[in-house]
Amino acid sequence: MQGNWLRVLACAVALLSGAAQAAPYPAKPVTMVVPYPAGGATDVVARAVAEKLTQSWGQTVIVENRAGAGTTIGASAVARSQGDGYTLFMTTSAHTISGHLYDKLSYDPVKDFAPITLVTKVPLVLVVNPSVPARNLQEFLAYLKQDGASVNFASPGNGTAQHLSGELFKIATQSAITHVPYRGDSPAFTDLAGGQVQMMLATITSALPLIQSGKLRALAVANGKRVQALREVPTFAEAGMPGFEAATWFGLLAPSSLPPAQARRIYEDVSKIVATPEMQTRIEGLGGEVVNSTPEAFAAFMAQEQEKWGQAVKASGAVAAQ
Repeated sequence: MQGNWLRVLACAVALLSGAAQAAPYPAKPVTMVVPYPAGGATDVVARAVAEKLTQSWGQTVIVENRAGAGTTIGASAVARSQGDGYTLFMTTSAHTISGHLYDKLSYDPVKDFAPITLVTKVPLVLVVNPSVPARNLQEFLAYLKQDGASVNFASPGNGTAQHLSGELFKIATQSAITHVPYRGDSPAFTDLAGGQVQMMLATITSALPLIQSGKLRALAVANGKRVQALREVPTFAEAGMPGFEAATWFGLLAPSSLPPAQARRIYEDVSKIVATPEMQTRIEGLGGEVVNSTPEAFAAFMAQEQEKWGQAVKASGAVAAQ
């Protein structure tokens, strides 16, 4: 009698387990954390993807901006979240820099996250306030030799690709420029356009409207080839400074406890969105290069980024206070 009861109970548990596994995803709103303020490049890409996922999934994908400390505030919150697919993380190359830049983090940038997809890579562009007496890169380099100590360069925060690339630019030009970190692209651009700081290595995505309006002057693109969105702006190599290339990227992660099968499902849904002509045209128009990688390819890419930025941090001597 007891054995029959146990068999019935086991069957009931199995049925309930199967029903749970078959439950549709998502069954409730999904939060996509962005570790920067609203209005910046990462936020623009995240909201574009979130909008289409909302339509595809029939559930709202909410973009939550958790800015500060070189993306580590947002990353820490995601790392502590449950890996059930309802907390996603649209981050940048800063995620693979932070472990080298900060002495202590409350999370591991690799082990505590599950890669889903690398959406796009975006080259950086050297922009200056129009008051800077330089119309091209060579004139700016000459200006730095004379007045470099008075030049401040902005970044959207310590630990970002923009910050570290600025440090490498300082080394390459042997100039005395000073880093001024901000809490995201928007406040950095406000001060750059206002003349409180003089230069920035910025993502094309976020800088493009200010370049087009004349509020910023673009001098060179840190990429191996010219980009469609800024066809008239030369690369650093074309402008006489070969070998200087820098880019950030936008990729989707989740807490490490996310099951691989669910990561694959989310990737496939995001991939369909990114592969549409509409989204590709939008990304390329913002200065990005569409990547749309698998979770496995993104994991391999992040490993390469960890090594590359680790070497760059060491070479620059850059540090970040916590």
